[in-house]
Amino acid sequence: MFRILLAEDDQVMREYLTRALERAGYAVSAVDRGTAALPLIETEPFDLLLTDIVMPEMDGIELAQKASDIAPDMRVMFITGFAAVTLKAGQAMPQARVLSKPFHLRDLVLEVDRLFENVKLPNSN
Repeated sequence: MFRILLAEDDQVMREYLTRALERAGYAVSAVDRGTAALPLIETEPFDLLLTDIVMPEMDGIELAQKASDIAPDMRVMFITGFAAVTLKAGQAMPQARVLSKPFHLRDLVLEVDRLFENVKLPNSN
């Protein structure tokens, strides 16, 4: 099972996304800010960092950059409601996917599925 670390400061959105991804078969750990995500990245393996860009304490771009130093093979997907921030994210992390709010949960799950479509499950033979 692929493991996703979700960093989203909005509690309702965080719970909504967690439920949708878990229903789709992913293991999800969710935190409310980037500074809470870093210790998890340092101690646990994740296949995807799914992060909001605009968050207090540490934005999602800074989180993704620090996360890529710790776990360079972890994929990154940004979610944001700000078009100008989308451009900044693409420049800072060109290999990351960006999903703009509002989006349908089905679209999020499809994007996550696409990220893993040619990847073997961790610990599979």
